[in-house]
Amino acid sequence: MAPTMAIATVTLVLLVVSLLAPSTLGSRPGPSSHHGHGGHAKHSPPPPPPPAPVAPAPAAAALVRTTCNSTGYYDLCVSALAADPSSTTADVRGLSAIAVSAAASNASASAAALGANVTAQGGAAVDGTVQALLRTCAGKYGEARDALAAAKVSIAQQDYDYAAVHVSAAAEYPQVCKALFRRQRPGAYPAELATREEALNQLCSVALDIISLLSAS
Repeated sequence: MAPTMAIATVTLVLLVVSLLAPSTLGSRPGPSSHHGHGGHAKHSPPPPPPPAPVAPAPAAAALVRTTCNSTGYYDLCVSALAADPSSTTADVRGLSAIAVSAAASNASASAAALGANVTAQGGAAVDGTVQALLRTCAGKYGEARDALAAAKVSIAQQDYDYAAVHVSAAAEYPQVCKALFRRQRPGAYPAELATREEALNQLCSVALDIISLLSAS
């Protein structure tokens, strides 16, 4: 090959290489922005939960106190109403029903306790008359419980006069028990019965005072 032709051939090759090099280099894949996406991608943390709503001040507690201020036994009233969770959302009518329910629970517990007492003493040398009286007293507390259940129905029907009649009757049943003891066994009225009678009488008084608020409104 002649020197001139060889020089021309080399020059042509260099020219082609110089033209192809930029495009070839530019076509090389760069680092992928999605490298490691198949299991190593970083996830943003979940947003924090919204703050819990702040409960409003329990206005019902103020209603309980105001209502109980109108009764003759404030502390008893507050404790009896607060023992029922529904008092936190109840209006005065609801509070009257709660008070009646508290009295009914008391009467029911007394009826059960007196009935059990008679059963426990059945095998002992106990005055038969006293046993009969205790049996009668258990029945009277049962009747008080039933009267209070009827009072609650009357409150639901907004018949407050009948509700008051039923509650008043419930308070009188234990007094029948006391009268029977005094007539048949003077001086033998058990202290336990006197305590139970007073407790039910006070709860019925609270219920009546609240019902009277409804009658006046």
